[in-house]
Amino acid sequence: MGLVYAEIDLISGDDIVLHRRGFIEKEEIKQTTVTALVDSGAYMLSVNENIKTQLDLPVIEKQFVTLADESTIEVEIVGPVEVHFENRSTTVRAVVLPGDAEVLLGAIPMEDMDVLIHPREQKLVVNPKHPYVANKYLK
Repeated sequence: MGLVYAEIDLISGDDIVLHRRGFIEKEEIKQTTVTALVDSGAYMLSVNENIKTQLDLPVIEKQFVTLADESTIEVEIVGPVEVHFENRSTTVRAVVLPGDAEVLLGAIPMEDMDVLIHPREQKLVVNPKHPYVANKYLK
């Protein structure tokens, strides 16, 4: 199977709260649309430094992560970030990768949105068993 990419919207979770509380207008909510590598082997959403700056995402903590090449680096964890794909959304923390690294959509946001990689079409799809509302397993 080849690489799978999906267009997703990333939105500042802090700005959504500020808008709900009447402090900023809807047009002031920082957001961006990106083409992300769908990586079910990755754990979290990963963004790059440019997106962190563009969305003005606050640093929550620092952690160490192991990359695909088995190297370990210290990264910032930022958030909250709201992720939208088709009729699904979730709010997550994100790993900040150095420079202009590719955005990765990992397993946690995928599971929470109830989306799947369609192997034949090689694209991200809403779970066909639950096309209208995400289904979550709690066991």
